Amino acid sequence: MNEAALKELVMPYEGEMFGRVIKLVGGDNVIVKCNDSKVRTCRIRGKIKRRMWIRENDLVILAPWDFQSDKADIIWRYIAAHADKLEQEGHLKGINK
Repeated sequence: MNEAALKELVMPYEGEMFGRVIKLVGGDNVIVKCNDSKVRTCRIRGKIKRRMWIRENDLVILAPWDFQSDKADIIWRYIAAHADKLEQEGHLKGINK
């Protein structure tokens, strides 16, 4: 992977967090272990569902729901090279493989 492709590294905004996909449940739902050590049921947003496949052990950014803290929306999935870079920089405490 070249350096130019690594430049577009998306980081979570305020209120968003990293998570690692544990299990695909079906439909557009997945179980994700978040970096606050909670396990949440997450919904894959339509925009992402049509653009990228999400598999087990993928690193994702999710936005927890305000009204149900045990649920969240997946808003981004990292490619393997970006996930490795984030792990080396120490951003993924508590959700390593």
